[in-house]
Amino acid sequence: MNILITGANRGIGAALLTAAGDRGDTAMGTSRAGDAGLLPLDVRNPESCRALADRLDGTSLDLLVCNAGVYLDRGIAADSLTDTQLWEETFATNVTGVYLGAMALLPHLKRSQTPKIAIISSQMGSSTRAKGQSYIYRASKAAAVNLGRNLAVDLQTDGIAVGIYHPGWVRTDMGTSAAAITPEESAAGLLARFDALSLATSGCFEMWNGDAMPF
Repeated sequence: MNILITGANRGIGAALLTAAGDRGDTAMGTSRAGDAGLLPLDVRNPESCRALADRLDGTSLDLLVCNAGVYLDRGIAADSLTDTQLWEETFATNVTGVYLGAMALLPHLKRSQTPKIAIISSQMGSSTRAKGQSYIYRASKAAAVNLGRNLAVDLQTDGIAVGIYHPGWVRTDMGTSAAAITPEESAAGLLARFDALSLATSGCFEMWNGDAMPF
């Protein structure tokens, strides 16, 4: 399977890239800086997305994993989120970046017999599980869930399945060392979810272990 994973320079993205390669997939990763072994991609920038698409011209993609994300309002009091740049940068990466990447690489996905898009969101994007605080991150991840659901509808006729996933509370820079699972555990579970994704389940919102996430 040919896989492209955005934001693969660290954390869950890096673990997914390693796990996919270890099991025999042809796995490519991206990072904003184009670190060693990774393709350069700034998901916030349409020109960067087009440049990646041009670089991969002729390539068939079976799976696009939209993993690149930021959590810029961690620890900021809910009544202090008045810096509009925090909102803009978070939504540009966590929401617009998913859309731009998916649209730029749509021709590559259409070359596959079983194309899929996996969007890494979060349980913090669940409106049912709203617990307050982290308004910017929560709102962006909720928007990513909504975007994924609508993409699933519109891409159905192209035969492209779209899934949305909570990777778990993972021991990364974002998840902190207090988190419940390792990046490797999350990656293994997520790959199993991606494998199970089909047009019949397109639009799903699931946890890394297969449990359904409430919208």
